[in-house]
Amino acid sequence: MMKRREFITLLGGAAAWPLAARAQKLPLPVIGVLGFGWPEASVAAAFHKGLNETGYSEGRNVAIEFRWAQNDTARLVDLAADLVRRQVSVIAALGGTSALAAKAATATIPIVFNTAGDPVQMGLATLNRPGGHVTGIADLHMQLAAKRLGFLYELLPRATRFAVLVNPNSRVVQTEIAEAQGAAAAIGRELDVVSASTSREIDIAFASLVQKRTDGLLVGPHSFFLNRRAQLVTLTARHALPTMFGFREIAEAGGLMSYGASLSDEDRQVGIYVGRVLKGEKPADLPIMQPTKFEFVINLQTARVLGIDVPSTLLSLADEVIE
Repeated sequence: MMKRREFITLLGGAAAWPLAARAQKLPLPVIGVLGFGWPEASVAAAFHKGLNETGYSEGRNVAIEFRWAQNDTARLVDLAADLVRRQVSVIAALGGTSALAAKAATATIPIVFNTAGDPVQMGLATLNRPGGHVTGIADLHMQLAAKRLGFLYELLPRATRFAVLVNPNSRVVQTEIAEAQGAAAAIGRELDVVSASTSREIDIAFASLVQKRTDGLLVGPHSFFLNRRAQLVTLTARHALPTMFGFREIAEAGGLMSYGASLSDEDRQVGIYVGRVLKGEKPADLPIMQPTKFEFVINLQTARVLGIDVPSTLLSLADEVIE
């Protein structure tokens, strides 16, 4: 005969098993990551780093669904709608276009974005008190066209004709063009605007620049151009065209110069904000962050290949010189 104490112990253990099983089956909160461009390992790594800083780790206490539109706006809209149907806990929108698509898809799911444009002008959120379900990081990349042209002009003081390559599909391209045109007018130089949103159009744009005998080029800080950095570096070298980029990743890949905020730090900050939202903070109470540091990188190897003697005054201003 089973003793009473043994029976109670068995009963208690049996009662606990279903509870444990149910606890194991509780679904993890899901983060939807929405990107306009192509998958980037460095982006994912930086995002995960930010999440980890807030105590979240993929597969342990959170799941992540990545969606990449590959520079296709129509696809981006569909992917945003898919994440909403998936009922994700929060959407990390990488890029202004992604943020706008996410905001159009949901009025309730929290959204954390990064963007090169002005989030107020874009209709995403106000800076200090967003007040809704959207917040994030504004890196001011589009407002840096004048600074980039200034560095390029210091490198090429005898240049008379500059150009800026932009992505016409960007929602904030007019701001970038206006900034660059104003900077060119201030130094009394001509500025041509060329557009490209496909690889073929990049080739056509460079053919136009060669025909116009462009002295120096600015390449806009668009994710599309970042994804096409190998093509851009190859073309600038082939045509010996001194070029300033918006992303250090392109200078590291062989571009001549870059100036802008750190993308990896932005993606890390997006991860941190997403973690804070998962912990219960409201996007309405999280102010839109702005970078406090911008990096100026010079690739001296590329300068030598192009036959450019970089003045010591410009080298002294660089945050990093790639030998």
